[in-house]
Amino acid sequence: MIPHFPALRLGKAYESLDKTELTPLHSEEPIAQISQVNSGIIRRDYRKIGEAAAALEQFTTDQLIEISANAGRIFMNETLPVGDNGATQTPEEYISTLSSTTGLPYSLCRFNLQKIEHVITNLSTILKGLTRGLPTKIFDEHIIQVDGIDVCYFPAADSVGTVLPSNAPAVNSLWAPAIAMKVPVILKPGREDPWTPFRLIQAYITAGAPAEAFGFYPTDHEGSDTILNTCSRGIVFGGDDTVSKYASNPNISCHGTGRSKVLIGEDMVEKWPELIDAIVTSISANSGRSCICASTVITPRYGDEIAQVLAEKLAEIQPLSPEDENARLSGFANPAMAEWIDSKVEEGLSEGGARDFSAPLRGGTPRKTEQFGQNFLHPTIVRCENIEHPLARTEFLFPYAGVVEMSQDEMLKNIGPSLVISAITENRDWIGQLLRSKNIDRLNTGIMPTCHVQWEQPHEGNLFEFLYHRRAIQRAIGN
Repeated sequence: MIPHFPALRLGKAYESLDKTELTPLHSEEPIAQISQVNSGIIRRDYRKIGEAAAALEQFTTDQLIEISANAGRIFMNETLPVGDNGATQTPEEYISTLSSTTGLPYSLCRFNLQKIEHVITNLSTILKGLTRGLPTKIFDEHIIQVDGIDVCYFPAADSVGTVLPSNAPAVNSLWAPAIAMKVPVILKPGREDPWTPFRLIQAYITAGAPAEAFGFYPTDHEGSDTILNTCSRGIVFGGDDTVSKYASNPNISCHGTGRSKVLIGEDMVEKWPELIDAIVTSISANSGRSCICASTVITPRYGDEIAQVLAEKLAEIQPLSPEDENARLSGFANPAMAEWIDSKVEEGLSEGGARDFSAPLRGGTPRKTEQFGQNFLHPTIVRCENIEHPLARTEFLFPYAGVVEMSQDEMLKNIGPSLVISAITENRDWIGQLLRSKNIDRLNTGIMPTCHVQWEQPHEGNLFEFLYHRRAIQRAIGN
């Protein structure tokens, strides 16, 4: 019996007549059925969102933090329901099925599982970072005194609707703090990864969270639009084409391409061989699929030398069987996506002004190969003559980066919007300029990979400020 994923209509399982089947990459035999819901059901359920919020209000935030910590341990270690027809799933079964439908090797599935577990078991620390140290009772009483001044925050959101991707399970950790903030979550799972959000919801419910606080709505594009535009706050993940339609809506947080970069300062460039490992990690962590992975390396000098050594290091990352614990390269669940990316790289190279430093190291093997029943793209380093080349600032879903030479004085004028900048420098004046840049969301200084995460700092945006607003309040003496 294969699992059946129901929709969870604010905690209540619902089996639809309209179902899809989920098949693994290496077989045509389905391993799960998934009930699909339409936008009308989503809008109908939203009318009851007040009941979901009321269920969370029965708890203090400290209690919800403790529930989250227990949920993290359960998510990581225990057997949980998978679907509604009696099927269960151990952690190792979760990893193997997730790998079979997404192309992520077991090692990266486990890595993503650990990231989720770390976040939801450490929400106390993370909430301190998001609220800049406010006591947790701000979510219970909405008013506290700081240095003798009344500080009031109120929930600006009655729910947060999240349209999830299939290629990055760890992004489920981004909606999880909303539960401790007493904001219900409405989730649209990725087509190839219903496993992660459903398992996380089951872990929360097992730990004592109210089932009404969770919506799980497998749906189509129209349903996704409904979730994002009906919930008072929305979060969407995807490429530029996916998120651009929502970019002008301040109530929707768009997590698109990060175009993260490594900048090498003039004061550090002569030590470039010492920087290579940090740059390789920036490019290749999580198989290059995270928006915080570097897609561009900018250096004042030694562009050819840096590109060559990066290509040699990344060439060590080879396609391996998903079960191999040394596997660091993900396959593609959608072969057409691998084909499209490969064609875009080749198209850029054909325009001139760019050289693929990785191609000679493959010894005639094409960039796109089919091995172990999956489609892979081999890591690629392209040396671009200037930052305007189409391959210089392009982000792809595999270990890829363009390497560009540019004077330090010109870098800030040319980086463009960047989710993360790792500026390898100790120059205080330049760090000051970087701090003032409007193009940088998150700044790392020194020899630090772009993918380094300090969890008490926001990953991208600030969920607390997104879901809560500050209210001015004045009270007469005696009140």
